[in-house]
Amino acid sequence: MLGTYFYHEILRKTVISFGTLFNDIHIRHKDNTGKSISDMKVALAYGPMQKFLARIEQQPDLNRATQITLPRMSFEMTNIAYDATRKSTITQTFKASDGSNLRKVFMPVPYNIGFELNILVKLNDDALQIIEQILPFFQPAFNLTVDLVSVIGEKRDISVVLDNISFQDDYEGDFATRRALIYTLNFTAKTYLFGPVADTPEGLIKKVQLDYHTNMDRENARRELRYVATPQARKDYDNDNTATLTFNISKNEVRVAINDTSGFAVGDRIVIDSEIMQVKEKSDATTLVVKRGFSSTIKAEHLENSKVNKLTTADDNLIDIGDDFGFNETSSIFTDSLQYNPATRTDSWWTLILTKLENL
Repeated sequence: MLGTYFYHEILRKTVISFGTLFNDIHIRHKDNTGKSISDMKVALAYGPMQKFLARIEQQPDLNRATQITLPRMSFEMTNIAYDATRKSTITQTFKASDGSNLRKVFMPVPYNIGFELNILVKLNDDALQIIEQILPFFQPAFNLTVDLVSVIGEKRDISVVLDNISFQDDYEGDFATRRALIYTLNFTAKTYLFGPVADTPEGLIKKVQLDYHTNMDRENARRELRYVATPQARKDYDNDNTATLTFNISKNEVRVAINDTSGFAVGDRIVIDSEIMQVKEKSDATTLVVKRGFSSTIKAEHLENSKVNKLTTADDNLIDIGDDFGFNETSSIFTDSLQYNPATRTDSWWTLILTKLENL
């Protein structure tokens, strides 16, 4: 299990989504008359607060445009911790589709990611403007929708919880020189981590083949009887709408009146609502004689204009994980003395020859 490469970029996506929350915050300055004289978008960058403080200490003049300017915000991921309160059964699975194939995916593992958002300002009013644009949205949580695993289209709401707020007035020198006011907001993002997802759905068993031998000598045994079982659909998946009922039918009625019987053959399985029937006879161009309650389904009344769908191998191939299904079963008798080769999925003499060579 360990050593199988996979990378869904979930942590990266969570970090980016968190930063996106704060990348469009503005502050405004007004004159004595209340007229707005400036509108500044607050810069946001990923990195520790100490990095920006070091830059400020290198250049005390905060008004120089060529150096780091305030106000500014920085954020960083501070910790990752398992969240046992959101734990699910490790063997529990769910169905996911990549648009063409259905995949079986194990439930994700809940983890909490800690974030720290630092607001560095020169004026306390600037900090209050920024804080007031953030706090109303956290009560104390804000939900983000993140595409965690794009290959299966798995989107989840990530709850971002505001844990606490702290304040620091960081300055050196006389009272006329203020280096920075720092507000620190701590958050917890409740995300999920997924394990590897199979590139193909081939891990799902859709065919069982069993060969019987009467000879107990495994080295010289030949196939004589083969049993094959494949899943059989119990509902229509492709919505072919082959025909339509032209009259109501009761629970025990075996003659079914439809608009056209040309799309059916004797032996076909059809489904009306949730009842499966088997075609026994085509009486004419608009009437089928059927066996009711086929495949252990319940006989029921059906109304005029109900859809009559034919169940085919196309429906069998679209059976989803967890769906109710039956079995197509076939048995074959062989006298050719061949053996089945799992590698090539064919019957041949080579399997017998290779077996003997291995035993030499």
